[in-house]
Amino acid sequence: MLSYIIRRIFYAIPILIGVNLITFMLFFVVNTPDDMARMQLGIKYVTPEAIEKWKAERGYDKPLLFNQEAENLDKLTSTIFFEKSVSMFIFDFGKADDGRDIAQEIKSRMLPSLAIALPVFVLGLVVYITCALLMVFFRATYIDFLGVVSCVALMSISSLFYIIVGQFLISKLWHWVPISGYETGLDAAKFLFLPVIIGVISSAGSNIRWYRTIFLEEMNKEYVRTARAKGLSERIVLFRHVLGNALIPILTGAVVVVPLLFLGSLLVESFFGIPGLGSYTIDAINSQDFAIVRAMVFLGSLLYIIGLVLTDISYTWVDPRIHLA
Repeated sequence: MLSYIIRRIFYAIPILIGVNLITFMLFFVVNTPDDMARMQLGIKYVTPEAIEKWKAERGYDKPLLFNQEAENLDKLTSTIFFEKSVSMFIFDFGKADDGRDIAQEIKSRMLPSLAIALPVFVLGLVVYITCALLMVFFRATYIDFLGVVSCVALMSISSLFYIIVGQFLISKLWHWVPISGYETGLDAAKFLFLPVIIGVISSAGSNIRWYRTIFLEEMNKEYVRTARAKGLSERIVLFRHVLGNALIPILTGAVVVVPLLFLGSLLVESFFGIPGLGSYTIDAINSQDFAIVRAMVFLGSLLYIIGLVLTDISYTWVDPRIHLA
């Protein structure tokens, strides 16, 4: 097991390097530091002196890949690539355009993102699997038919609709919870209630149909017919045997999402004023703060790779027939 984990970590390094190189090309080759300066200072009526000053203040005045004027190792280290991209591997994300430390901002905003994403993940997993099991238990009946129609209807509606309607009805019209904002401690519950409910509902359609498909595939397998032939009830067959054997595809979708919970929800955090990583990324895009965007792209890639490794490891816990070689 340990050797497998170490091997997968070594496999992940080239992927991260590739993502880093592509990100660097997009931000510094396709979109040069001069272009960044013009977008920040204004395309019209900006002087070359102002552009050079802006670049010098943010460390963009150095060569991209190779510094011919430097000596020894400084030829490689005193470059934009080394200072802005390679440093991310030691989680040195540098500073944003407003001067604030990006790593510190990520640490402070991680908990609000988790406060929304973790309840949505746990509650959603329970609701989706329960509804899918009930639809399979009553398959080919009106309950199953109405469930599928409801899932299609939920999938056809944008998540923005749920956010706007939820804020209007629950916050503005009924005054049950605040419409936006965030507080630390137990007071955060009143601000998180509506975002969590909307997060679960907005993803219910696609997830319930996916789990229903998984359970239906298991129902047609040989071990299910054998269990029925032995006289086991449909309830025991479904909730004990089918659910247990369907855990592998469930884990595939569930465990991969766990590391991405740290990145938060872009739309929900922005609309509800939650100071998490999602709203942090949206604000950076709107303000064209490319340093923050680069850091979030790298962090998202790293967390996704961690999720894939965790998925492979979790397979052995669910199915002892799988050996990690």
